Amino acid sequence: MTISRAEPDGARRGPPLREAVPAAACIRSIAFAAYYAYSPSGRDPASHRSRRLCAAIKAGDPVELARCVGDLRACGARWPDLRRSLGERALLVPVPASAPRASMMVPDAAQRIAAALLHAGFGGAVHPLLLRQCAVRKSATAPAGARPTVAQHYASFEIADPPLGEVDEIVLIDDVVTRGRTLLAAACRLRAVFPRARIGAFTLMRTMGFVAGLADVVDPCIGEIRWRRGDAVREP
Repeated sequence: MTISRAEPDGARRGPPLREAVPAAACIRSIAFAAYYAYSPSGRDPASHRSRRLCAAIKAGDPVELARCVGDLRACGARWPDLRRSLGERALLVPVPASAPRASMMVPDAAQRIAAALLHAGFGGAVHPLLLRQCAVRKSATAPAGARPTVAQHYASFEIADPPLGEVDEIVLIDDVVTRGRTLLAAACRLRAVFPRARIGAFTLMRTMGFVAGLADVVDPCIGEIRWRRGDAVREP
């Protein structure tokens, strides 16, 4: 299988993304949890609030992230499944942005979210296991037919400094989930190194598609990301 390499403007050139997901690494599905809903086009007040919140989360705003994680912690009693998705022994692994980082000293949004979650008592440790070895096109700005595939994401990831000893539970941490391609690819890349670990995902927001509006920005959800005809699909 040959996959064209995505080369967004300004991206650092890397090895051609020709590597499909190997059968030994392919994970059939992963459970995911999300706390907020995001509407990219709704015109109601809740949709407008969701877009402002999404922009703050993606920017890694420390004040907004602290408030979000505080809200998540406060709702733990009402949403025990959401709390359990971030087990006290879980290794929280931030999902890298679409391009290699210019400096490892500056945390990106997913790293800030993971650190805030750990500080609030979620998970057992944060470990930046995943890195981008080369860039893929940003899904948020790419036309629907030009968004990176699961295989392209998989090929762009590399594992950095795996911890010693057994890892029982890994939770991928990201800001927003849309279809789930990035998370599924990241889970497959980790499965290749940690074949016995339970791998799930948590994102602060999930995109609701082109809905007319939102009932509320706070909309906790437990769902699944799985393969469908060679692509990722998220339910719900």
